[in-house]
Amino acid sequence: MTPEQRHKCMAAIKGRDTKPELIVRRFLHARGLRYRLNNRNLPGTPDIVLKKYRTVIFIDGCFWHGHEGCRQFKLPKSNTDFWRHKINMNIARDYRANVELRLLGWRVIRVWECEIRPQSTASTRLESLYRS
Repeated sequence: MTPEQRHKCMAAIKGRDTKPELIVRRFLHARGLRYRLNNRNLPGTPDIVLKKYRTVIFIDGCFWHGHEGCRQFKLPKSNTDFWRHKINMNIARDYRANVELRLLGWRVIRVWECEIRPQSTASTRLESLYRS
């Protein structure tokens, strides 16, 4: 795959309004919680910001954010060095955002895509998110 082809493929990947994000947002809204989306003024541009509770929520894709031990995270067999570097940089960026947000007094919650995708575990994870 040429760099131009890879760029076109990656440009087609959604970064906002993904299915897991919509599931979490609907759940929070149904519980009466109001929030803002993608606040660019905060480190890491959190997916959901609950300003009243000084809490931010990131909904992370298992592949893109390197969810260790997850069956959805598997490095591609081709161009492995590129993908390993890209995913490690994403992990480092996530860690940096967590630290910066906590130093600013924000509570950080990270929800993995695999916790939301299967309906059987989604409701359990979302209820624990709501209670915390």
